[in-house]
Amino acid sequence: MKKVLSGLIMINGVLITPLKIITVKGGDVLHAMKSSDDGFSGFGEAYFSVIDYGVVKAWKRHKKMQINFIVPKGKIRFVLYNDRDGHEVNNYQEVILSLNNYSRLTIPPMIWFGFQGLAEESSMLLNLASLEHTINEVDSKPIDEIKYNWERS
Repeated sequence: MKKVLSGLIMINGVLITPLKIITVKGGDVLHAMKSSDDGFSGFGEAYFSVIDYGVVKAWKRHKKMQINFIVPKGKIRFVLYNDRDGHEVNNYQEVILSLNNYSRLTIPPMIWFGFQGLAEESSMLLNLASLEHTINEVDSKPIDEIKYNWERS
């Protein structure tokens, strides 16, 4: 089932959760996730990934792991592709995260995803994953195997 939010297709199971930024003297506090939050499904590992301007990292999907992406620095475009249950047409969802849109993107298992750095300086993402990464749990495809125009702004 597809949900539509502000004219955008929302893939079933994907959550976008606005997060709090608390302004304090000397530096802000950026919330990420609590165990009581929607989208929390256990903790396996957390890691940061840095992506340079214009670089695209695509395509991956996890078989069992739920992903929770947060962008505390820079600006990143996430593109999700849903081919579950034979749905292969118009099943893209694009989400741009930055401090101006400080939110957590929750991606359920079996959704293909890729991302692109949009900030002139390098960008950083935090992944709070529900499981520890194992090589047998993730699928990968070359960037040109899922058709998406990464060149548009």
